[in-house]
Amino acid sequence: MAALGELHDLVERFHDNRASYMSASYNETELRINFLNPLFRLLGWDVDNRSGAPEAYKDVVHEDRIKVGGGTKAPDYSFRVGGERKFFLEAKKPSVPLDLDTAPAFQLRRYAWTARLPLSILSDFEELAVYDCRYEPAKTDRPATARVRFLRYDAYPDEWDTIAETFSREAVMGGSLEKYATEVRAQRGVQTVDKAFLREIEQWRRSPATSRCATRPSPSAS
Repeated sequence: MAALGELHDLVERFHDNRASYMSASYNETELRINFLNPLFRLLGWDVDNRSGAPEAYKDVVHEDRIKVGGGTKAPDYSFRVGGERKFFLEAKKPSVPLDLDTAPAFQLRRYAWTARLPLSILSDFEELAVYDCRYEPAKTDRPATARVRFLRYDAYPDEWDTIAETFSREAVMGGSLEKYATEVRAQRGVQTVDKAFLREIEQWRRSPATSRCATRPSPSAS
């Protein structure tokens, strides 16, 4: 109940000063400090490593490092249990319209797809979007593609139990994300990372053979 009271305070503070937070001058760093860090503390995550856990066993890694497309990328938050990644949170400043802008969703989904994480979150606090990241992302995807939940900040108190059942530290430690991944039936056309990788390998293997066939002289040629 204490967490719910603090959540109401957080939501009210955002609402009362929303015009200021929605301005282009309000940046992502301020958003993370003022709203996203407190939000995930309420879900039981040691966002600031106040427990003094060793680097390898921190609950939350800020600006984590993953290899994506031949380069190194840095998801804003990586939430972990026992040193194992469980989900990413990608933050955007509130002036970015998450329901219209395609780039933030693609960015998050690409990170989580590469890391083989079933679910991850995109949020500017004003909005919070949960994505099923087992769908191979494409730049042409709409923001709603693979999105399984979309909430505005004023809905957080009413939806808090549902959010906590999936993304609280206690729930994640209990296997909530793995449970989601096994219970939600795979839809037609969904590719896992392994399948997509094997598909690319097969295409790569075929292309040299195709090239050789194209350049080989015809038996009838003289």
